[in-house]
Amino acid sequence: MFRKEVLNFKTYDTMKGDHRIWLDKNESPFDLPPEFKDKMFDELKKVEFNRYPDISALPLREKLATHLGIDVSGIVVGNGSDQLIDCILDLFVGNQVVIHSPTFGMYSFYAKKKGLELVDIPLDEGYDLPCLDSYGDHVKVIFICSPNTPTGNVISRDRIVDVLEKGHPVVLDEAYIDYAHESNMGLVEEYENLIVLRTFSKAYGLAAMRVGYAVARPSVIRQLSKIVSPFIMNKISMKMAEMMLEQDELIREHAEYIKNERDKLISEFSEYAHPSETNFVMLDLDAYDYLLERGIVVRKLGGRLKGKIRITVGTVGENRDVTAALKDFLSAKGC
Repeated sequence: MFRKEVLNFKTYDTMKGDHRIWLDKNESPFDLPPEFKDKMFDELKKVEFNRYPDISALPLREKLATHLGIDVSGIVVGNGSDQLIDCILDLFVGNQVVIHSPTFGMYSFYAKKKGLELVDIPLDEGYDLPCLDSYGDHVKVIFICSPNTPTGNVISRDRIVDVLEKGHPVVLDEAYIDYAHESNMGLVEEYENLIVLRTFSKAYGLAAMRVGYAVARPSVIRQLSKIVSPFIMNKISMKMAEMMLEQDELIREHAEYIKNERDKLISEFSEYAHPSETNFVMLDLDAYDYLLERGIVVRKLGGRLKGKIRITVGTVGENRDVTAALKDFLSAKGC
């Protein structure tokens, strides 16, 4: 009765429990300011909860268009960028989904859920895209995450362009772009086979609201919009995202804090830290269990990255505690 893909599917899960510090999900350490919440609640009083939201989230798309300096016809929004990944896999012909591991797990999650062939072409030793002459003839879509999770580095622009030149549909995931030095969204103007994903879950601090969006040529967005569920964005999430787009100064302030704290962590553990342009740092330290025993949850990496951990940049106090714990770990190891 059930599809074999479902019967063999491994549930995506995260750590649970009563721990004092959570630095495993790359969330913003900043909740929304009380005055912003007060303003939000005032706005919610005006919402007609008995009425459906705008069918295509046009108010939010218009705000995004102004914010990005592009036409609204080049934007579609979704219930988190994850939902858009799911839709994009229904958009193109082909049966092969190409990923470059180690990378964001949701690309393989949705490919496997749909019974598609997953082709993993690993990143090179520097965690950059490998140079290939061809990706084959049955590619549905190629996923590139830059800055990449869980490694933290950006993918070089020339390697991205090289992949785009192959002509296959390419999804460039820029979830962490607010912590990086440069975006590649401008490549949309040059390549019709490019879709750029963004999210409000990281720098904008709206992980609880599940708001993501895609930018591409209007000809691509027109087709993608056909298969995104109508009324996909609820009124509360849409209104909060619209309001956060008016908080440029606050977002920049938070991003600068994250970058400064991230660089401190990298400097403190320079012998073990990898370069990062995200809100987390990957360390060559097998300290997951040691930290967990002290109530600190970080991300334990596996596969090619076995023995490494990924630490989200937290509050000043959280960063101080994890730094002290890691120093104790190294001291106990005689390092």
